[in-house]
Amino acid sequence: MAIILITISYLLLGAHSVRGGDFGLATFFVGCLALAMTKERWAGAVTTVVLGTGSLIWLLKGSELINMRISLGADWMRLGAIMGVVFAVTLFSSALPFAPAGRKWFIRDFDKMWFKAAIFLLTAVFLELTRSNAPFPVLLVDRFFPGWGRAEIFLIATYASWIGGKMFMPDGAKKMRPLIWSIFSGAFFLQLALGIAGFDKFLMTGNLHLPVPALIAAGPVFRGSGFFMPILFAVSVLLVGPAWCSHLCYIGAWDDISSRIGGKRPDAKFPHALIWVRLILLVLVVAVAWRLRANGVSGFDAFIWAAIFGAVSLFVMFIFSRRMGMMIHCTAFCPMGIAGNILGKLSPWRMKISSDCNQCGKCSKVCRYGALRKVDIQAGRAGLSCTLCGDCVVPCASGCMGYKLPFLSSELSRKIFLVLVISLHCLFLGVARM
Repeated sequence: MAIILITISYLLLGAHSVRGGDFGLATFFVGCLALAMTKERWAGAVTTVVLGTGSLIWLLKGSELINMRISLGADWMRLGAIMGVVFAVTLFSSALPFAPAGRKWFIRDFDKMWFKAAIFLLTAVFLELTRSNAPFPVLLVDRFFPGWGRAEIFLIATYASWIGGKMFMPDGAKKMRPLIWSIFSGAFFLQLALGIAGFDKFLMTGNLHLPVPALIAAGPVFRGSGFFMPILFAVSVLLVGPAWCSHLCYIGAWDDISSRIGGKRPDAKFPHALIWVRLILLVLVVAVAWRLRANGVSGFDAFIWAAIFGAVSLFVMFIFSRRMGMMIHCTAFCPMGIAGNILGKLSPWRMKISSDCNQCGKCSKVCRYGALRKVDIQAGRAGLSCTLCGDCVVPCASGCMGYKLPFLSSELSRKIFLVLVISLHCLFLGVARM
């Protein structure tokens, strides 16, 4: 009976969406019904939230229709009764996943319930807010099939929950992070290539620019406008600290792949002082951009300067990162890397080492950012170049290494962090275009 009422509620909402011409929203509701059929506990939690929101849709629509009937002097009692029943059934159905009958249906993966549900819902909210407030169709599906964008939101949110399931345990997160990071970068550059090839729907509006992270800071200085990317970068860093560099940067995945070629361990001889070279480079690229603008240099000439910087970035990745088994580009060359490290201090996220640490050094052998030197381990925290990648959590057999939020346990802190960073990853995947 529980799943029957849930099915009726979803189908009614889907039919209402079709009647209103929103086929994407109808697909979202039908997709959520399909998730409910998996019997996974997190899908039950999603059902509670989605149908609870759906009951508000019926309440608002019913009020609108009743007021219209009253203004026309027509009978509204029967309409009110019908809408009241539909509202009540939907609201009742939203509570069923946590009722005894619902718990007998949603029986799988109880331990991942709130974790995966939070990722699904937060991803959907992020994408819906972006879609609703963007001045142009920001999702690809809306560009090719106007009005179907919420179908893409459902697919991306489902993908996000799948990632959450795979990264629920630290060893799974260590394996999945490089993979999904590469998928994000691949989707970004594939769309860029298609756009350059003439399929302009794969590009954003405005002028095309090089996909070089340094231009996040230098581009607006040269143009005197276009501060969207710096704002997005700053907001992301405030939400998840320097994890921008290990989860969200479209070019960082290349450096990660380069550092893993050959299966080399990070070189312990990496000169840590090199992380500050990035600060010098940040000042230089901003100063050069300002000077080029002041001198009235053309956009094409500025493009040449940016292309040279990008070529040097690739050289650093494919030569030094590969040879040293470390992300040399991100750690010692990228100007936005040091910006993320410094601004990340404003976020609450930290990698902490408990006092029980025996200083075995296993964590430092897997850190590709040079953030776990002996002095850092002795101090009980990762160094400035840490990007919260989490690779160091798995080899720590004593469980002394972990994410930390004030007043929360390391395990809960880690789950909250992953909810945020996976949701942002999937948001960026949905809107990742130049």
